[in-house]
Amino acid sequence: MWNPDAYLSFADQRGRPFFELLSRVGAETPRRVADLGCGPGNLTVALSQRWPQAFIEALDSSPEMVQSARERGIDANVGDVRDWSPDPETDVVISNATLQWVPEHPQLLVGWARRLSPGSWIAMQVPGNFDAPSHRAVREIVRRERWSDRLPDFPFRAAPVRDAVGYADLLADAGCEVDAWETTYVHVLTGENPVLEWITGTALRPVRGGLNDSEWEEFRADLIPLLNSSYPRRSDGTTFFPFRRIFVVAQVG
Repeated sequence: MWNPDAYLSFADQRGRPFFELLSRVGAETPRRVADLGCGPGNLTVALSQRWPQAFIEALDSSPEMVQSARERGIDANVGDVRDWSPDPETDVVISNATLQWVPEHPQLLVGWARRLSPGSWIAMQVPGNFDAPSHRAVREIVRRERWSDRLPDFPFRAAPVRDAVGYADLLADAGCEVDAWETTYVHVLTGENPVLEWITGTALRPVRGGLNDSEWEEFRADLIPLLNSSYPRRSDGTTFFPFRRIFVVAQVG
């Protein structure tokens, strides 16, 4: 299960990459815009604001997220991006911080590029921080004897994404004109154990789903010292959290 409230606790920082991605999409009057992995819909609203004439298609695999999006007035539906195929009128496909959960997403991107009409746009952003101290700490705890049997299917034992050049190669070979880049944001976080709270809404979701309440609190207690060591609190009470992200905007040829 996804927890929309946990995800939205850092909504401003999580939303910034979406708008930087969107700024590179050159579509002027698209007929249909698909938001794949719309989450709680707080960012999908911006698609309607930019393209008020377009039909906005919103999809997410989490019923909790879809319900949250619907409460914001988004006509979202539950669905798996692996089963999605573009409508003939789709001119823009947006996927923000979603495809890292789908191991076969490179093949999906190529398939979408082949089905979309010439001139259509694909824009995606995925985290590129799977080798960061936060994820290394989680993997270290998951490998411990106490947790390895309880969490055998933890998905991020290896990085599930390519770098910007890898995606550029992929989509250029599929006949697209590609704009790809990487950015490392240094998020300034506050509060007690802020990095733990950040990853609780995303990377730790598979851990939370595999543990009962008491086990979850025990896992968190094991993880906190590693995170605090890698991300120390500064004298002003803030914590710097570097976060690398990978962006790709492709126009179908």
